[in-house]
Amino acid sequence: MALLTTQTVSRTGLAATYAAAAAGGDTFSPGQHTFLHIKNASAGAITVTVVTPGTTSGLAIADVAVSVPATTGDRMIGPLGGSLVADASTGLGNVTYSAATSVTVAVIDVPSG
Repeated sequence: MALLTTQTVSRTGLAATYAAAAAGGDTFSPGQHTFLHIKNASAGAITVTVVTPGTTSGLAIADVAVSVPATTGDRMIGPLGGSLVADASTGLGNVTYSAATSVTVAVIDVPSG
């Protein structure tokens, strides 16, 4: 499990850097304008799950599960604010992948204004 680096979009542009998805999942710093960009180059579709550790009125909040198509599939997932996805003990968000081979991920912050 690796801590993914957040990259910020600016008016001059962002050439995002992608990391290989870790088989055991990854962590990231959540924020009001934070997104995960997942690219899947494998032969099969995968499911990306963002853990939502909180509860509301005593009921667990369902994890965010997104299917990413095979071969050239990609998905933007978010925004992933801290109040939704931050682990209480670390403040980090956790993401897992049903398969990690040929899957890359970037954490992108798109500031407002």
